[in-house]
Amino acid sequence: MHPEYRAAFNAAYDDGVYRRYQSMLESRLGCPFEFRLVETPVFFTDDIVVKMSTAAREIVAELSEPAKLAEMKKAIAERWNTPGMDSLPNFTQVDFAIVRAADGSLEPKLIELQGFPSLSALEIFQRDAWSELLAEMPGLARDWACWFTPDRAAYLDLARRTIVGNHDPKEVVLLDLDPPKQKTYTDFAATRLLFGVDPVCPSDLSRVGNMLFRRDADGRRIRVRRIYNRIVFDELMKSGMTLPFDFRDVLDVEWAPHPNWYWVWSKYSLPFIDHPAAPKATFVSDLAEIPADLSRYVLKPLFSFAGGGVNVEPTRADIEAIPVADRHSWCLMEKIEYEPVLTAVDGGGVKVEVRMMFFRPDDESQPILAQNLCRTSRGKMLGVDFNKNFTWVGGTVGLT
Repeated sequence: MHPEYRAAFNAAYDDGVYRRYQSMLESRLGCPFEFRLVETPVFFTDDIVVKMSTAAREIVAELSEPAKLAEMKKAIAERWNTPGMDSLPNFTQVDFAIVRAADGSLEPKLIELQGFPSLSALEIFQRDAWSELLAEMPGLARDWACWFTPDRAAYLDLARRTIVGNHDPKEVVLLDLDPPKQKTYTDFAATRLLFGVDPVCPSDLSRVGNMLFRRDADGRRIRVRRIYNRIVFDELMKSGMTLPFDFRDVLDVEWAPHPNWYWVWSKYSLPFIDHPAAPKATFVSDLAEIPADLSRYVLKPLFSFAGGGVNVEPTRADIEAIPVADRHSWCLMEKIEYEPVLTAVDGGGVKVEVRMMFFRPDDESQPILAQNLCRTSRGKMLGVDFNKNFTWVGGTVGLT
């Protein structure tokens, strides 16, 4: 979105740059990508960074209010209610669409949020690769940052404190279902390289009393003292996988983040937010009447992941078809019109969504804005299914 940097990049770009970028990342991470990488970083202006940072921090502060937390905790399903929930999540993601304001300026509008981890390690590798490539382009050689901490070392220290805590990294596991088959495996590989934490499937853990154990590469049994929790509950429920523990059990292990935040800070939180950057969202169960003009709304299931089930063109029949008992698990949200703010090398406009990533180590009282990632789109929505056969779409990082 920075016009000077965008013009310089597009003038210097060719497909060889993209091939080198992909090759650098796959070589350094030791694995291929299962999602599409964008041909470019996003170049932020100082103005949009201030707007996004301010809005994200204010929204997180609003969600942290005790009265709202008490209401949002009603989202926790009893089947998955895990003991020992902390006061605030270790990881928070606040997703903004970049839109055109009434005065013609660009501004962020909230899309959704999560009390869940994101690609905390991968973005560092993306920033490093782009920094090397940009150094070869006229007008783009500088010390690029994708973090909101003072520098790269400060970011890595904050991330390490949040992920690993005070433990030996061997006693910490990144827990997800069959990690090598996850689309986010490149981030798992990056996490192992940066922080020494291995990705582990929960079915590979064993339990003795209230303790969990894993096997290392040499077959030695190691106590698991902290879980970097990446399990998506709807994936777990669909998998039918049998775990060596029940989430309701009292285990002698630390969670980062605690599983209950998956439910509490989620799309379920959207109707509780009252902020200029947040479109109005209403539980379907709370609708006094269905709006006559539904073209201005999107219909969202509150506990889906990666955009699953979102209806961008809802009809009255779609809303009426939701069983009454399930209507509190859906919201009707004012539609956001993304502005195609990024100009591709072919001259076409590309929409941008920015994820503002917060970390909270156990010894910090409040989430700390630390990092960003970006997704771009030329389709109706962000996501692979809506951007097939397009270029300059997918995942990337925002640089300042």
